[in-house]
Amino acid sequence: MKNTLTFLKSFATDKDVASITPSSKYCVRKLCEHIDFTTTKTIVEYGGGTGVFTKHFLKQMSPDARLFVFETNDNFYKKLSEIQDERITVFHESVEEIMDLLPEEVVGAVDHVVSGIPFSFFDWEMKIDILGKTQQILRNEGSFLAYQTSGHLKKPLTEVFDNYTTDFCWKNIPPYFIYESVKD
Repeated sequence: MKNTLTFLKSFATDKDVASITPSSKYCVRKLCEHIDFTTTKTIVEYGGGTGVFTKHFLKQMSPDARLFVFETNDNFYKKLSEIQDERITVFHESVEEIMDLLPEEVVGAVDHVVSGIPFSFFDWEMKIDILGKTQQILRNEGSFLAYQTSGHLKKPLTEVFDNYTTDFCWKNIPPYFIYESVKD
């Protein structure tokens, strides 16, 4: 309930928050079907929110794996900063700054980028810029996974990655499309 209240407060005061509730456990599980945690060493999360995905990742990740989370909302950043785990680094910055913030050795070696940021709020150039940077930080065969409320990512993903698949999670408010694009 505390997470829902934090989301409602943030939704009312932050124009960049697109949901009134945290993602459901069903959505988390559905998206994580695309991640093999036994081989994953690095995950980057765009828009950690109240930490629903973040905490699940940390439970599943190996002890030597790393998680980098980007969150611009003050309320969400505060909640994420309270997570005590040496594997996590939380940035109170936009993903647009990712190339300057990720450690050099991580760029080009990320296994998965998971995104809940509302791409539907961005213009075409911003979508392409963020997705282009995402492709740069991924390793070959690494994947970009996004949960979104509509089908608006199809064209930008085709432009940048030249591939995508979609799944749908009904058991979430709102229901989400789950996109996956793999770096060739």
